[in-house]
Amino acid sequence: MTTISTAEIKALREETGLSIMQCRKALEDAGGDREKARIILQKKGGEIAAKKSDRNLGSGAIASYIHASGTIGVMLELSCETDFVAKNPEFKAIAYDIAMHIAATNPKYLKREEISEADRAKVSETFKSEVADKPADMQEKILAGKVDSYFADKVLLDQSFIKNPDQTILDLVNGAVQKFGERTEIRRFTRYSVSE
Repeated sequence: MTTISTAEIKALREETGLSIMQCRKALEDAGGDREKARIILQKKGGEIAAKKSDRNLGSGAIASYIHASGTIGVMLELSCETDFVAKNPEFKAIAYDIAMHIAATNPKYLKREEISEADRAKVSETFKSEVADKPADMQEKILAGKVDSYFADKVLLDQSFIKNPDQTILDLVNGAVQKFGERTEIRRFTRYSVSE
């Protein structure tokens, strides 16, 4: 068994914001490899979020972000189960970070389920000419991959977080579920821009 130092646990805790025990367990399971431990914690966060997905969201926080130029602004509603979590400064900081991310990346959709069939068809039609010269049996898979790749940049939950590109916004939300022990969800957002 690999011996995990207090410094290693502390470093992982500072990166993830999770408890000492969760960080220690992840490092032990990963044999001391911090990258593997981070992946273990993200996977566990997703599992915890799935278990809590049927709980009621009765509280939350509204976060706003105005870019320094004064020409872009975002309002975001991050929901949770209780006021206790909603009033936590770390929860509010997560909401603010997501609002800042939205200002920077301008996502069109919150989640993939919001993409209309008409939008999918339009994008698919656009990419059809790019796969026309590929083998017939592969065209559909290649086209589906191109469409998915196109929408990955447009869906907030699928985007890489600007402060930590190793993690998606969904990973950030699942980490909040793991950290606070409550179902957490981005309910809605609005991005304003003077130029749009």
